[in-house]
Amino acid sequence: MKRRALVIGGSIGGLFAANALRMIGWDVTVFERVENDLASRGAGIGTHDELLAVMRRMGLPVDETIGLRVHTRICLDRSGRVTHEIPMPQLQSSWARVYRLLKDAFPSGSYRFGMALASIEQDAGSVTAVFADGSRARGDFLVGADGVRSTVRELLLPGALPRYAGYIAWRGLVDEWAFPPDVHQEIFERYTLCLPEGEMMLSYPVPGRDNDVRPGRRGYNHIWYRPTDYEETLPRLCTDATGCCHGVSIPPPLIRPELIEEMRASARELLAPQIVAIVERTDPLFFQAIFDLESPRMASGRVALLGDAAFVARPHVGMGVTKAALDAECLADSITAADGDLDAALARYDRERRPFGSRIVARARRLGAYLEAQLKPPAERTDEERQPPPEVLMREIGSTAVDIRELTAAPA
Repeated sequence: MKRRALVIGGSIGGLFAANALRMIGWDVTVFERVENDLASRGAGIGTHDELLAVMRRMGLPVDETIGLRVHTRICLDRSGRVTHEIPMPQLQSSWARVYRLLKDAFPSGSYRFGMALASIEQDAGSVTAVFADGSRARGDFLVGADGVRSTVRELLLPGALPRYAGYIAWRGLVDEWAFPPDVHQEIFERYTLCLPEGEMMLSYPVPGRDNDVRPGRRGYNHIWYRPTDYEETLPRLCTDATGCCHGVSIPPPLIRPELIEEMRASARELLAPQIVAIVERTDPLFFQAIFDLESPRMASGRVALLGDAAFVARPHVGMGVTKAALDAECLADSITAADGDLDAALARYDRERRPFGSRIVARARRLGAYLEAQLKPPAERTDEERQPPPEVLMREIGSTAVDIRELTAAPA
């Protein structure tokens, strides 16, 4: 009889885990808390060779339609002048494109929507997931892949909480057809940075609606990191027109129009005119507060944590999707190597993947240190909290994993 795995979380991390476990012969059911398909969520992502290699080993159809190739990075000053340019080939994709491939590869009958986890029960030979609707599912093993606000992690490791980084990211996606022709010619084929003092704006092309990569149908993703204090400004941003504060995040449709206009006005004051033109044409604009997280362990009993449920690195390393893929492959490989000994498999998985997670969190913190430090008086900032030169940020932000020394070093 096949051994059964329960995967909590039906986003990219959960689908990587589910497909990897199916490949080694497990019966897998995915439980997703939301009620409908997630393909409309997410925005642009940078890819790494490691990510594409895992997808190919899973038999997914990875070809040039997976994303758009960008060959150079430029930095624009406030006037719109190119101040720096470096060659840096990279394939830019979208969250939805990767999600769709993974979702289509997994049996639809084994993917259940609207299943919010309430508790977990374990004994020596099994694990049971108890859901908010009172239903229960029993298996040999459970994978927590339910993201930054993981219920599985909260149940296993209640002291492992996300840490606010001191800044937010305003985000948006613009259709290629909406570009002014002159702006399109200058920046669309490039990865473009604007670096106002203490801030960072990134923008790059990605697949468009319905994952289309044909010229004229593509999209352009932009992310603007802005220091934001936790006590006053973030609650103000997360308060809707009725006066209800939604905590540290707010659904995009509920962001007050005057806050959107404040953001656009700041863009006109601080950013290159090419980027301002893109921001002005973006609808919707939304933001997310930036957090990071390190878990003290990635497995407990018959439960493993994977992807953002275990480690959350700030987006500067662009490793969220790649890490989830590598976690999933390592988990499946560890189970296979242990020849049925789940305790030994999870010990190996924790030993191999936890140092990797710690390294990307540490690296992302270093890259974002100057953003976080904007909330300190200048005299109190350390040398590491000074804004790096543009060419350093251009080279390091979202760089490929093989270029990151911390990720290739031997585990401590």
